[in-house]
This record gives sequence, C-alpha cells and structure tokens, in this order.
Amino acid sequence: MNIDHIEAFLYVVHYKSIHKAAHALFLSQPTVTARIKSLERDLNVELFHRDGRSVILSDKGKDFLPFATQIVQTFQQGKKHLKETQQSDEICIGTNLVTAQYFLAYALPKWKKSFPHMHFQIITGSTSVILEKLQSHQIDIGFIQYVHKDGIHNEFLLSNAVKLVMHRDHPCSRNSLVKAKELAKQKMVFFECGAFDWNYVHKMFEVEGVTANIEVRTDHLEIAKALLHTKEYLSFLPYLCVKNELESGEFIEIDVKHLLDMNQHIFLTYRNKKTLAPAFWDTMLETAVQFQNQEKLD
Repeated sequence: MNIDHIEAFLYVVHYKSIHKAAHALFLSQPTVTARIKSLERDLNVELFHRDGRSVILSDKGKDFLPFATQIVQTFQQGKKHLKETQQSDEICIGTNLVTAQYFLAYALPKWKKSFPHMHFQIITGSTSVILEKLQSHQIDIGFIQYVHKDGIHNEFLLSNAVKLVMHRDHPCSRNSLVKAKELAKQKMVFFECGAFDWNYVHKMFEVEGVTANIEVRTDHLEIAKALLHTKEYLSFLPYLCVKNELESGEFIEIDVKHLLDMNQHIFLTYRNKKTLAPAFWDTMLETAVQFQNQEKLD
C-alpha cells in the first residue's frame, strides 16, 4: 500500500471529483485514477461508485476513510518530527556583534578542526532580533542574553566583565576609589550593543543623586573606541573588546568595583537541542570554558 495512493483517495473524497483532486495534487487525471484503482486492488474493495464524471464514496470507502485520514496524519507528523530533529551539516548561529567578533573568532577554527564537514552561517543582531529569528526557525542557536520565552531554552555560555575605560592621556583622576559624583562630571560614551543592562550604571549615579553625562550613544564598537582616542571620553566597554588596548597601556581601566560590578552574561539559546549532534554540542560548551580560562590566564 502506497501513502501517495491513500493521499489521492483523501483528495478525491474532499473534492468529490477526480479532476479537481488531480488539479490540487498537481497530477494528471489518469495518474489519480490509476492511484485510486491501485488502492482498491490492495484493499480488494470498491472505494467509489462512478457515475460519469461524478464519484460517490461507497460504504466500504466510508469505512476506510477514518483509517486513511489517520495513516496520512501519522505519516505527516513523522516527517515533521524527523525534520525538526535531523542533524544538519550547516549551522546558523545568531549572536550579538561582540560575541561574534571575539568568541566566535576564537571558536570557529577549533570547531572546524574537530568537525571538518560542518559549515557555519553567522547572523548578528540585538537580543530581540536574534530571538525572533530563533522562534521563526531562521537560525538554529543563539548566543545572546538570557530570555524567558515558552519553548526557548538557555544554557550559560560566557561571562564578559564590563570595564570603565579611558585613554591613558585622559585628564580624569586615577584615584583608586573614584566616586560616582566625580565620574558624573566626565563626558561619557555609551556603547549600546543590546547585551548589557545599563540600568545598573544609571542606578550607580542615582544613589549619589547625580546623572551620568552621556554625550554620545552608539551601537558601533569602533566609534566608541575612536571617541576614547580623542582623550575626552570615558566608556563602559566589554573587557574582550578592549583587552588588547588595556594590555598595551593605550587604554586604562578605572576601577569602579566598589561602585559597580557588571558582567555581560551570554547564553546558548535554542529551541530543540536535538537539532545538533551531541558531540558538537559538548564541543561548543568545552570551547567556551577554554576561551574563558584563556582570558583568565592572560
């Protein structure tokens, strides 16, 4: 018994016409007729009474109808399940720009070495954009902030400390215990990458009864860095973004841990864990640990 023959039977029942069923199935009328006859031979019954161009469901056809419906529905559900759980050789990853530039630049060569057959597509955007693409099945996994949505799962991946930095020639005081009131007098650049909760920063100033002097807001990391190079601005930036500048001494960290200890937490976000091979899933998590440990050693 062929599933296509059963499907043809259901279409003829629905449209009450072999001609209309053939049109809906994008088949020729003789092909649909042949499928119905083949099914009748398999079942050894007559499913339709034929009267010229009209077809009328027989009593045996009526008896078979609920079983035919169940067979096709079960088959379609099985196809859908297999499609959702198949392990693809191409992975589409959605991430914020910082994670793409720093973590993925480190991780992808290692992943390719372990899984040479795999291919990767990287899409960057804000947490809300990546979440939308994840929900609409446009991407397989996301590296974003924690999100609370039905059907969406989160596993902790990375922690990236946020540092308050300035150029080494900036005139700001370098006292070990700088006060929020002193910082409020400085011109600031806010790097709005969609991965931080800036409410913590605002709160730091509010408790002292002052407001941060935010002269520039930008979602572009290089613009934020360029403004720091003017020696006029301070900025809260992810450590990974300014690691090289801090190590070279070009930028200097202003210690505000006594005022604020802020981290960017990145989560591995997904709908169905089974879409990826377990070995690759474990490798992703292991690479994140290696990356984090390397930063600590550096």
